[in-house]
Amino acid sequence: MQTKAKAATQENWLEVGMLNDIPVLGSRVVETLNGNIALFRTSGDQVFAVRDRCPHKGGPLSQGIVHGTRVTCPLHNWVIDLSSGEALAPDVGCANVFPVKVEGGQIFLALK
Repeated sequence: MQTKAKAATQENWLEVGMLNDIPVLGSRVVETLNGNIALFRTSGDQVFAVRDRCPHKGGPLSQGIVHGTRVTCPLHNWVIDLSSGEALAPDVGCANVFPVKVEGGQIFLALK
């Protein structure tokens, strides 16, 4: 499911959906003018926002497998840390990450 970012409700923060819109250990995609951003939800209800593009070959990270605070790219099994966007060794590369917060079950995203 893809959603479009709504107008800012607070300074620099965009309302992008509800926590319950993202399945546990799943993701949703937010379309922005600068490309898609994948929102990931962990088993502990942490939410991370990462550019929906693996730094290796551009695979859709939103279609990967979430485990802990990492996602495995569905194309070539690169593992990306969701908090930093960094690929885990031995792979090298980084996906852009974006600030995200959850307030009252509502997810807000800050675009750079």
